[in-house]
Amino acid sequence: MAAKLEGGAYLSSFVDAVLEKLSPILEDDDFVLEEKDSALELLGRLERSLYDVGSVLDDAELKQFSDKKVKKWLVDLQDALYKADDLLDELSTKSATATQRDPGNSSPWSHYVDSCIEDSAINVMEKTVTTLESVVRRKGYLRLLPKESAKMDISSWRIPSTSLVVSSDIFGRDKDKENIIKLLLDDTCDVESPLTVIPIVGMGGIGKTTLAQLVYSDAKVVGKFDTRAWVCVAENPDPVNVTKTIIGAIDSCPGNMEKFDSLRNNLKETDNFDSLQTNLKEKLTGKTFLVVLDDVWHDRRDMWEDFLKPFRFGDNGSKILLTTRNENVASVFTASNLHYRLSLLLIEDCWSMFLKHSSISTNSKQYATLEQIGRKIVEKCKGLPLAVKTLGGLLRNKLNKGDWENILESEMWELSEDDSKITPALRVSYHYLPSYLKRCFVYCSLYPEDYEFDKDELILLWIAEDLLQPKENNTLEKIGCAYFDELVARSFFQPSSASRKLFVMHDLMHDLAKFFAGKFYFNLKEFGNRHMIDSKIRHLSYSTTYEDNFKLFREDFNGTTHMRTFLNFPLFRFQASITMESEFWLLGQQSECLRVLSFKYIFLKSLPDSVGELIYLRYLNLSFTLIETLSESISKLYNLQTLKLRKCLRLKMLPSCMQDLVNLCHLDIRGASRLKEMPKGMSKLKNLNFLSDYIVSEQEENGMRELGTLDNLHGSFCISKLEKVKNSGEALEAKMGNKKHINTLKLKWVPDGDIDDIGIERDILDKLQPHENLNKLSIKGYPGEGLPDCYALYSIWSFLILMGWRRLI
Repeated sequence: MAAKLEGGAYLSSFVDAVLEKLSPILEDDDFVLEEKDSALELLGRLERSLYDVGSVLDDAELKQFSDKKVKKWLVDLQDALYKADDLLDELSTKSATATQRDPGNSSPWSHYVDSCIEDSAINVMEKTVTTLESVVRRKGYLRLLPKESAKMDISSWRIPSTSLVVSSDIFGRDKDKENIIKLLLDDTCDVESPLTVIPIVGMGGIGKTTLAQLVYSDAKVVGKFDTRAWVCVAENPDPVNVTKTIIGAIDSCPGNMEKFDSLRNNLKETDNFDSLQTNLKEKLTGKTFLVVLDDVWHDRRDMWEDFLKPFRFGDNGSKILLTTRNENVASVFTASNLHYRLSLLLIEDCWSMFLKHSSISTNSKQYATLEQIGRKIVEKCKGLPLAVKTLGGLLRNKLNKGDWENILESEMWELSEDDSKITPALRVSYHYLPSYLKRCFVYCSLYPEDYEFDKDELILLWIAEDLLQPKENNTLEKIGCAYFDELVARSFFQPSSASRKLFVMHDLMHDLAKFFAGKFYFNLKEFGNRHMIDSKIRHLSYSTTYEDNFKLFREDFNGTTHMRTFLNFPLFRFQASITMESEFWLLGQQSECLRVLSFKYIFLKSLPDSVGELIYLRYLNLSFTLIETLSESISKLYNLQTLKLRKCLRLKMLPSCMQDLVNLCHLDIRGASRLKEMPKGMSKLKNLNFLSDYIVSEQEENGMRELGTLDNLHGSFCISKLEKVKNSGEALEAKMGNKKHINTLKLKWVPDGDIDDIGIERDILDKLQPHENLNKLSIKGYPGEGLPDCYALYSIWSFLILMGWRRLI
């Protein structure tokens, strides 16, 4: 049966998630012992409050735009839900760890609740429940009405085969494309200067970036210019960073991220604007170039005049194409009569776009009925392509007349622009998202404007934040993938023009996410503004480069005692060294509730033992840092699911007790080249879904046999130091043939290693025979002669990469 179109209130899935955590406690038969009656009563009251409030959330979500009291009530309710969720996480975590210490106890819940009562923690439970009850009671005064919230069945989703921006996806811009190309190819636009700036001006969502992408990749344009570069300037331009990006694009080399020491020593030099400008001048002199400055906001004439100086040394016919919403910005670069003003789409072009994204065929029997309604919906989009595309995606493959009428007659259209500063069509699209998709989308407000993000990385964050609804017979990774693809299909995310593997949010979509994120999400751009900080903040990201102001960070966020997320998005790949004496406050009382912690690209050398006290922590990212050792206390992080240590070039060993991280699902140590071996007991990590590398030891406790139980590994997997495997029996016990989800396998021997019997190495390779699902195999340093017969059975021969394999050929 097809799912209903109606979405669900933002907080509905949060209420469901808290109930899901509460259920195992209340269903435990051993929990109802007499001495635990007070705790049981409190948790029963918590359950009743959650059921009581769920029925009015849809009504409250709609009324919040016209009634400030309702909006405040939703803020207070969300704050109370966070506290209840923290309480239940503490109960489940400490009960689980208590059971580990006392395996003979038949009831983990009763064990921990006894402990709670002994420690007087019952007072915390009572305060949490009482607060929630007080908020829920206020719904009566606000006259909120109950309404059954529709659920969207994930099985009904239709994910398109591709959503890449190509010419066939564009409507009504052929003439605009021809006009811009003509301007780019014309060498006589401005005979007084070898450089011509062409601004494309138009409102947000009108298609400026899409038009720029079309002309940038056109064959005639590519052939015209000696060199091209694309840079997204966004809301907070930094001439140093923009210049770096252009230089990198011209050189077609993003830089070697592995050279930490040299980067650190040369950081000040590479940030010297004069040096960068001189470098850029040398690269442009005597060449015709096309540089696209996408999404320019600021109109500081002095800044842009200095920035443009190197471009004036290019050859005649060089062009800068920029996109901006603001006429004043465009006027900084060129006279207003030279602006290319992008108009709204004509109604027929909007209708063609709407048909494509809704996937409604003009030959279907429902078309005649739906066309009349659909054209009225398109009229409400007022010629804005992003709105048309988003609403078309919302109605994708929906053939029910009632679904289309619900969109057309939605009350969300009637809210004035001044209420939320959000385009009504996009507000309607958000309103009809399922509740769990709303939470995942709003979470992305933590990204900086125009940030290019990775799909798999975002899914790991969603998992860590408990934003995914578990579904029987589906892993959380698959569920997260379905959520992500649906948001792409609805145009809330879109592929990056720079890389097919990365995605971005249109600036209007980012504004939409920030608006609905409210007080609980905050992206920091500048330190020292305490008035901007709200005590209700749970999710924090920062994208500043002002390292000198980092000392203000602690002062700014001293009142945020319930923070769940700390993510960093450095505007440059590397930031100056940050002393952990000033930063370890993050691992103190302010961050007891942390689920996500990232110090990516920070020159960080160590973490304190106190990191082991972050009992809620599920995601820890130390990639691209100078970390040398990991505290053994990390092994206390019972809930840790993701540990990222990519390109930690100075890391020599992993914690010896990593086997205690029984919930670890994702361990990424790619590029951690100084690691000598894996810790003992990796076979106990049964939940591992991704293990980038396994470094073989001669000892049995961390040798090849430890891989035998890890049959759930997915994706790419590398086994190195295979010369330490003593015999083929050890290789056989790794059971590589059982690992059917691995699609890329890398096998490495140390080149020119001390091998006594090359025949044994052939037998070892024979016993490492992977599952037939493998589609890529890489073998490096193999000292044997010839390939074992079993490998001839694979269809992957054309993908076989032989590196340093001297005796094979």
